[in-house]
Amino acid sequence: MSDTLVAYFSASGTTERVARRIAEALGADLFEIAPEAPYTSADLNWHDSKSRSSKEMADPASRPALAGTFPDMSGYRRLILGFPIWWGVAPRPVNTFLDSVDWSKTEVVLFATSGSSGIEEAREALSATYPAMKIKAAKLLNAGNPAAWARSL
Repeated sequence: MSDTLVAYFSASGTTERVARRIAEALGADLFEIAPEAPYTSADLNWHDSKSRSSKEMADPASRPALAGTFPDMSGYRRLILGFPIWWGVAPRPVNTFLDSVDWSKTEVVLFATSGSSGIEEAREALSATYPAMKIKAAKLLNAGNPAAWARSL
């Protein structure tokens, strides 16, 4: 077991590809934050205010159920957390995952993928929601070399 966990949520596979490259480069453990009910194309239609993702993102208290068992975080010194940017912030399944652990003893590094948004609003929102979480860095990784970025941490 590594002392670093790369946990990611990916709806389309983009964030997953980046997470896998980071985990491989660091020899880190990998965990997928997977919703209990996978998202369909209709669920992800952000143009439709009645789509599942639109409804979840309109409700800051929304915590979609996740599949599987969460990893025991007690052995990890660092969490590298990846997600796509939805409505400027992390998707609600990420909150479901983050709600499960006391983050005061774990260094957290964020990365995100996005077609148009930056990561700062997501970082600020996560810091406000989880004040005990120590976010060391945050980076938008749409291009470039995510493995080199991760090794520089």
